[in-house]
Amino acid sequence: MTPRSRKPRVVRMSVELPLWRALTGYRILTLCYALAIFAINYHEYAHPLGGALYMGVLTGWMALTWNRTSAPERCTKRFLIADLALALAGILVTAVVDSPARIDGGAATLPSIWTGGAVLGLAIKGGWRWAAVGSTLVAVANLAERGSPARDTVHNVLLVWVSSIAIGYIVEVARASERTLARALRIEAATRERERLARDIHDGVLQVLAMVQRRGAALGGEAAELGRMAGEQEIALRTLVAGGLLPPQRSAEELAGDAELVGAAAAAPPVPTGPIDVGALLAPHAGADVSFAGPGTPVLLEAAAAAELAAAVGAALDNVRKHAGEGARAWILLEDEPEEVIVTVRDDGPGIPEGRLADAEREGRMGVALSIRGRLRDLGGSAELVSVPGQGTEVELKVPRGNGKEQR
Repeated sequence: MTPRSRKPRVVRMSVELPLWRALTGYRILTLCYALAIFAINYHEYAHPLGGALYMGVLTGWMALTWNRTSAPERCTKRFLIADLALALAGILVTAVVDSPARIDGGAATLPSIWTGGAVLGLAIKGGWRWAAVGSTLVAVANLAERGSPARDTVHNVLLVWVSSIAIGYIVEVARASERTLARALRIEAATRERERLARDIHDGVLQVLAMVQRRGAALGGEAAELGRMAGEQEIALRTLVAGGLLPPQRSAEELAGDAELVGAAAAAPPVPTGPIDVGALLAPHAGADVSFAGPGTPVLLEAAAAAELAAAVGAALDNVRKHAGEGARAWILLEDEPEEVIVTVRDDGPGIPEGRLADAEREGRMGVALSIRGRLRDLGGSAELVSVPGQGTEVELKVPRGNGKEQR
């Protein structure tokens, strides 16, 4: 029997996770400090056994809950309330077990600075409002323990109050920034996917519709009506490609679940991996009107990058056939540089009038914007287009080699 496949765990990194880990260390270290202070001054307490009983309860509580503050899902609201209640109880018990002389002299309370951990937990979990409530309760307990607002007590109370509220506010800002970043990443991913689909549509469907429209108009009769309908669908599809819609916001778990479903349902053949010869992909373009030149040795590039580069070259040649006119020739030059692969596509057509590319993008004709520049941008490369009216057009495509795996 094969073991049941387990669903991959989705790991969500958070900007506040280091704060929770720091809080766990703070609680442990301050407990050790409070125990040491109590042990040193044990015989000076009016009722040392009562103080020892409280310190024993505090130590047991920490032994059972020390890891509750290491992650936000374990640090619940009920736990934080109990933690704060134990700290407040320790402050008030100090007034009973310690001597009035020591209290007037400014001696530390039984929980000492461990109390700050309870307030900081409220600040990280609930923001500055929870921190304000927790620090106010600690301030009231300290004033009740001292019996009068001494200078050092007021100083400590204000320090805890201001620092906890400031930390709570910083946490809220960090969470808002994290949500904004997550939304920006979702928008970027959706935009890249839309551009990829637009490239595929432009390379296939739109060209077929345009061809049907032209052939239908040339044949006339019923074919002309079919061509007219194809033209309408081409315009509608170009409008959709140029505009597009972004998907609704989704959580990381939903996106991960969708990725698992798509991966399980799509039975597509595996994509080739490893370096392949770019020249072998570009050589089939050579013909009566297209000349190809390249090094005598293989020009290796990762399979995915090589396929995208070849598709961009194909899109450039499609533009030559559609816009350069009858009898125009094209030349493909492949160059193998140490840091990048360069492919230049040049034609002797009439060139592109100034501003025509911008107009084409507004009209939804995304050949250069997506099929060429979009592909190279996704690979970390660049596509430079130089066109002089009456002297043809030259497109230079550059793809970096990445980590050097393709180099021989």
